[in-house]
Amino acid sequence: MRSTRTVAVFGAYGHTGRFVVAELRDRGFIPLLSGRDADKLKALAHETGLDAIPATVEDSSSLDRLLADAAAVINCAGPFAATAAPVIEAALRAGIPYLDVAAEIEANLDTFAHFADRARDAGAVIVPAMAFFGGFGDLLATAAMGDWTEADQAHIAYGLNHWHPTTGTRTAGAVSRQRREGRRLRYAGGQLEYRHDDPPLLDWEFPDPMGPRSVVGEFTMADVVTIPSHLSIPDVCTYMTVEAARDIAAPDTPTPTAVDEHGRSGQTFLVDVVVRSGDAERRAVARGQDIYAVTAPLVVEALGRVLTGRTRAVGVVSAGEIFDAPDFLRALSPHISLDLRP
Repeated sequence: MRSTRTVAVFGAYGHTGRFVVAELRDRGFIPLLSGRDADKLKALAHETGLDAIPATVEDSSSLDRLLADAAAVINCAGPFAATAAPVIEAALRAGIPYLDVAAEIEANLDTFAHFADRARDAGAVIVPAMAFFGGFGDLLATAAMGDWTEADQAHIAYGLNHWHPTTGTRTAGAVSRQRREGRRLRYAGGQLEYRHDDPPLLDWEFPDPMGPRSVVGEFTMADVVTIPSHLSIPDVCTYMTVEAARDIAAPDTPTPTAVDEHGRSGQTFLVDVVVRSGDAERRAVARGQDIYAVTAPLVVEALGRVLTGRTRAVGVVSAGEIFDAPDFLRALSPHISLDLRP
């Protein structure tokens, strides 16, 4: 019999997956561990005392066994270009919600393109990019919009003091670069544009305590998929502090190191979102610690709302479309500080 509290976590032993498993347990859910590496899965099951079912995206029957008794599935296993579609197919067969933490722009585009009609017709819920990149920026932009039904521009500036990438981040980045054939992306005039030139270097006036910083302009992240999927904003631009952009580009930047009892790194973030319509401007600002760790409360809060019907849409939907954005962000108060200025 299907349990209403059992949640399958595919890629549970990964860096972000471990945070998600811990957050699920803290929220009273029962994580069902899964992934492709049987040895890592066995070790995590021994460490946590949780049940584990190995599964691979190459074997659809293994995914069906995994989801047979689950209320939902959270996909934490990148690269999502390889894992998203098979796990979504399995979730549709099982009739359960699917959420992932994909920051890969191309994988998220694929999810909207390939599953939108089927999910909507089935009344299914598929939430891609329910993570720091993609979902968080979308929630902030949606909250900043307030009662506006359209805007001219959305700017999402990421103020990271540093960025020590996980192995998964590096692998996903390599897959994205390969799919883009070395080109970069920007979203302007209501469409994605591939470019060969270097992104601009700019100055961004972050709120305190960060202040003015040099940023890489058009440092395009998954927000250019999630925000335009439901908000009428033709120009969406994301920015990244130069220090963090250098970290992610350098081959010898170390992986994250835990500095507290929760396993979080010393990385801090300030996300500054500005939406503009004509001469009017609205803003949302969020501060917190560790972009990987904060993904866990983001996706688990989303899961809880989906399972209890606190949603506004079905199909393939981004965070800002399916949830009450201001209310959702306020629910994250143990993990972030929030300043809305609509």
